[in-house]
Amino acid sequence: MKSIPFFRPAICFSIALWVGVACPASAQDAPYEGKMLRLAEILGSLHYLRNLCGEAGSEWRDRMDAIVTAEKPSEAERVRLISSFNHGYRVFSDNYTRCTPSALAAIDRYMKEGEDLSNEIISRYGN
Repeated sequence: MKSIPFFRPAICFSIALWVGVACPASAQDAPYEGKMLRLAEILGSLHYLRNLCGEAGSEWRDRMDAIVTAEKPSEAERVRLISSFNHGYRVFSDNYTRCTPSALAAIDRYMKEGEDLSNEIISRYGN
Protein backbone atom coordinates (compact mmCIF):
# COMPACT_ATOMS: atom_id res chain seq x y z
CA MET A 1 0.00 0.00 0.00
CA LYS A 2 1.23 3.47 -0.87
CA SER A 3 1.96 5.73 2.08
CA ILE A 4 -0.11 8.91 1.87
CA PRO A 5 0.91 11.95 3.95
CA PHE A 6 -1.65 13.46 6.30
CA PHE A 7 -2.81 17.07 6.13
CA ARG A 8 -0.22 18.90 8.05
CA PRO A 9 -1.54 18.71 11.63
CA ALA A 10 -0.77 22.38 12.19
CA ILE A 11 -3.11 23.39 9.36
CA CYS A 12 -6.00 21.31 10.65
CA PHE A 13 -5.39 22.49 14.20
CA SER A 14 -5.19 26.09 12.98
CA ILE A 15 -8.51 25.78 11.15
CA ALA A 16 -10.18 24.26 14.19
CA LEU A 17 -8.82 27.05 16.41
CA TRP A 18 -9.55 29.79 13.89
CA VAL A 19 -13.10 28.60 13.33
CA GLY A 20 -13.72 28.71 17.06
CA VAL A 21 -12.25 32.19 17.47
CA ALA A 22 -12.94 34.07 14.25
CA CYS A 23 -16.25 32.71 12.99
CA PRO A 24 -19.52 34.37 13.83
CA ALA A 25 -22.02 32.41 15.92
CA SER A 26 -24.19 31.94 12.84
CA ALA A 27 -21.93 30.81 10.03
CA GLN A 28 -24.79 30.27 7.59
CA ASP A 29 -24.25 33.74 6.13
CA ALA A 30 -20.47 33.56 6.36
CA PRO A 31 -18.57 34.22 3.13
CA TYR A 32 -16.52 31.04 3.69
CA GLU A 33 -19.56 28.76 4.07
CA GLY A 34 -19.12 27.16 0.63
CA LYS A 35 -15.47 26.47 1.33
CA MET A 36 -16.29 24.93 4.71
CA LEU A 37 -18.95 22.72 3.12
CA ARG A 38 -16.45 21.59 0.48
CA LEU A 39 -13.86 20.90 3.19
CA ALA A 40 -16.45 18.80 5.04
CA GLU A 41 -17.13 16.83 1.84
CA ILE A 42 -13.41 16.25 1.33
CA LEU A 43 -13.03 15.02 4.91
CA GLY A 44 -15.90 12.57 4.38
CA SER A 45 -14.30 11.30 1.18
CA LEU A 46 -10.94 10.89 2.89
CA HIS A 47 -12.57 9.12 5.83
CA TYR A 48 -13.89 6.44 3.47
CA LEU A 49 -10.95 6.22 1.07
CA ARG A 50 -8.15 6.22 3.64
CA ASN A 51 -9.86 3.44 5.61
CA LEU A 52 -10.49 1.51 2.38
CA CYS A 53 -6.80 1.77 1.52
CA GLY A 54 -5.48 0.50 4.84
CA GLU A 55 -5.66 3.33 7.35
CA ALA A 56 -7.67 2.09 10.31
CA GLY A 57 -9.30 4.70 12.48
CA SER A 58 -11.51 7.73 12.61
CA GLU A 59 -8.99 10.54 12.11
CA TRP A 60 -10.95 12.26 9.33
CA ARG A 61 -14.27 12.03 11.15
CA ASP A 62 -12.52 13.29 14.29
CA ARG A 63 -11.19 16.29 12.36
CA MET A 64 -14.71 17.02 11.12
CA ASP A 65 -16.02 16.76 14.68
CA ALA A 66 -13.31 19.21 15.83
CA ILE A 67 -14.36 21.74 13.19
CA VAL A 68 -18.05 21.43 14.11
CA THR A 69 -17.23 21.69 17.82
CA ALA A 70 -15.01 24.75 17.31
CA GLU A 71 -17.42 26.53 14.98
CA LYS A 72 -20.50 26.05 17.19
CA PRO A 73 -22.78 26.33 14.15
CA SER A 74 -26.53 26.82 14.21
CA GLU A 75 -28.48 23.59 13.90
CA ALA A 76 -29.15 24.27 10.20
CA GLU A 77 -25.45 24.88 9.48
CA ARG A 78 -24.47 21.83 11.54
CA VAL A 79 -26.83 19.71 9.44
CA ARG A 80 -25.32 21.14 6.22
CA LEU A 81 -21.76 20.42 7.37
CA ILE A 82 -22.59 16.86 8.43
CA SER A 83 -24.57 16.28 5.23
CA SER A 84 -21.58 17.41 3.18
CA PHE A 85 -19.29 15.05 5.11
CA ASN A 86 -21.73 12.17 4.62
CA HIS A 87 -22.14 12.99 0.92
CA GLY A 88 -18.37 12.82 0.42
CA TYR A 89 -18.31 9.46 2.18
CA ARG A 90 -21.24 8.04 0.17
CA VAL A 91 -19.94 9.13 -3.22
CA PHE A 92 -16.90 6.91 -2.80
CA SER A 93 -18.52 4.09 -0.83
CA ASP A 94 -21.03 3.66 -3.65
CA ASN A 95 -18.22 3.25 -6.20
CA TYR A 96 -15.21 1.70 -4.46
CA THR A 97 -15.20 -1.61 -2.61
CA ARG A 98 -11.43 -2.08 -2.64
CA CYS A 99 -8.36 0.11 -2.82
CA THR A 100 -7.41 0.71 -6.44
CA PRO A 101 -4.93 2.98 -8.20
CA SER A 102 -7.79 5.40 -8.92
CA ALA A 103 -8.78 5.39 -5.22
CA LEU A 104 -5.17 6.26 -4.33
CA ALA A 105 -5.18 9.00 -6.97
CA ALA A 106 -8.42 10.39 -5.49
CA ILE A 107 -6.79 10.41 -2.05
CA ASP A 108 -3.86 12.40 -3.44
CA ARG A 109 -6.17 14.91 -5.16
CA TYR A 110 -8.38 15.34 -2.10
CA MET A 111 -5.41 15.72 0.25
CA LYS A 112 -4.07 18.52 -1.97
CA GLU A 113 -7.47 20.19 -2.36
CA GLY A 114 -8.12 19.95 1.39
CA GLU A 115 -4.76 21.48 2.21
CA ASP A 116 -5.31 24.27 -0.33
CA LEU A 117 -8.80 24.99 1.05
CA SER A 118 -7.48 24.99 4.62
CA ASN A 119 -4.76 27.46 3.71
CA GLU A 120 -7.20 29.67 1.80
CA ILE A 121 -9.75 29.76 4.62
CA ILE A 122 -7.06 30.69 7.13
CA SER A 123 -5.35 33.31 4.96
CA ARG A 124 -8.53 34.90 3.60
CA TYR A 125 -10.84 34.81 6.58
CA GLY A 126 -8.54 34.40 9.58
CA ASN A 127 -7.43 37.26 11.77
